[in-house]
Order: sequence, then C-alpha cells, then structure tokens
Amino acid sequence: MAERLACDLAARGLIIFSGLARGVDTAAHRGATNGKGKTVAVFETGVDVMYPKENSRLAEQMLALGGALISEFPLETFAAPQNFPIRNRIISGISFGVLVLEAAEYSGTRITARCALEQNREVFAVPGNVTNKNSWGPNTLIKQGAKLVATWEDVWEDLPAGVRLALTPDPGAESLAGQTASLFEEPSLSRTKRRSIRCSRLMKPCTWTRS
Repeated sequence: MAERLACDLAARGLIIFSGLARGVDTAAHRGATNGKGKTVAVFETGVDVMYPKENSRLAEQMLALGGALISEFPLETFAAPQNFPIRNRIISGISFGVLVLEAAEYSGTRITARCALEQNREVFAVPGNVTNKNSWGPNTLIKQGAKLVATWEDVWEDLPAGVRLALTPDPGAESLAGQTASLFEEPSLSRTKRRSIRCSRLMKPCTWTRS
C-alpha cells in the first residue's frame, strides 16, 4: 500500500519524504520512483553513509529523477538509536503532512506523528486490522482525529487549492498494472462511483483541526 500510494501521489507532482529505512520507507521511495516523481530521503547518518546499504541502488534512482539525500548530521556519522527520533522531526517538519501506514505502540513512526502535531502539520492514516500490532498506530491516530486514507484522492483533496492547481498530473504514470492504490477492489468503476461507494462504506471520519 505504501508503494502504490507513493506512486500515485508522486506521479501527480507531490514530493515524497521518508527515511530510506527498511520496510515502509523503502516502499514509499520505490513507489515514487516508479511514478517517475521526486522523493527525498532524510538520513539519520551523514549523507556519505548509506543505511541500509542495500538501498544504494534505490538512492541512485532517486537522485536520477531529481530527488535528494539530506541530513543534518556531519559526514561519517554512523547510525545510532538516538539519531532516529531527531531525524523524524525533520521528515514531519519539511512536509505538508504525515501519512502513517504502520506503527506499533512504541515505534519511531509514533514519534513522527507526534512531531507533526507539534509542528501543525496534517496527519493521515491508513486503517489496518485491529489484530495486527502494527495497525495500533494508524488506528489510534484515526480515533484521535487523523484523516482516514483509502486512496491517493483522500490526501489530494486536503491539499490547498493553489497547490492542486499548480501540480500537473502525469497521465502516463500508473501504479501497478494501471491501477491506483485503494483499499477497495473496484477497478471497473468510474472515480465518481468509487468515491460514492467509499463514502457509503466508511464511517464518517473525524474532522482534523489545526491547533
């Protein structure tokens, strides 16, 4: 889901920020490159220290598409546990909003979401199975007022009108076999019909108010 959402949003001109870590971060960056969009990795190390090393090729692809690798840490700084929450505040602060797909109760993603609230950023979350420990974070955030995300449109419609007008969608970029990311399997329906079905299936989401 992270890869598909990132692909759909990046293809429409949004820049995807993440940490290039294993898992959701890697999927988000890969999705953005699949959509031929820009994506930026915020390192918890110096920019000359690739962590994890297996993402070196992905980092090269990001740079080739106009993305960037950034860090506030000096060169030759290696990964350390205390650096991750420091890095996370930059990811949230530099972004319009934070989208949470997975987060256990004591995960670093929870820190990122808290930073986003403190920085007056939007918080979005993809709901998950309540029996999955990694769904604790997004499900709790939705209960607290974060916007529920089922498709890229749920993020897109919260962008300022001027930003939406300025962004030019790339009609040739599609995620995974021409389908956009969605929690619902209705590829044959029009966007308007999908939206109306989605609204009827979901509970009315809480309104997220900037503090």
